[in-house]
Amino acid sequence: MRAIKYMDEEKMVKKAVKALIGELGPIEANRFISMPRKKRIESIKRHREWQRSLDKEKFFNKVFS
Repeated sequence: MRAIKYMDEEKMVKKAVKALIGELGPIEANRFISMPRKKRIESIKRHREWQRSLDKEKFFNKVFS
């Protein structure tokens, strides 16, 4: 098995920003970087919401077929 060598974080950030600016332009890249993140909902609440939207029969058929 080969060892994985990760890129230095500073170098990675510089390359990513350069790619964003190159693809989107400086204004849109800045807009993208400044976008607020969605607030994460607490995991139990998220799981309960998923359960409410679940079709139990479809789910069981998919998992156990």
